[in-house]
Amino acid sequence: MNYLGYVIGAYAVFAAVLLWDVIVPQLQIRRELRAARLRAARDARSAPPAEPLELNR
Repeated sequence: MNYLGYVIGAYAVFAAVLLWDVIVPQLQIRRELRAARLRAARDARSAPPAEPLELNR
């Protein structure tokens, strides 16, 4: 009996799943960081201008 094809297939599936577990979270983090940056920029544009921090006498 020759199980070489089965073993190679099993290792290929394992490597694909392992790669998937590394890549997908990175993509999700990148997407969430981009959304946070866009939200912060949108909030900064819509916020009224801040009052000056200097005291006037």
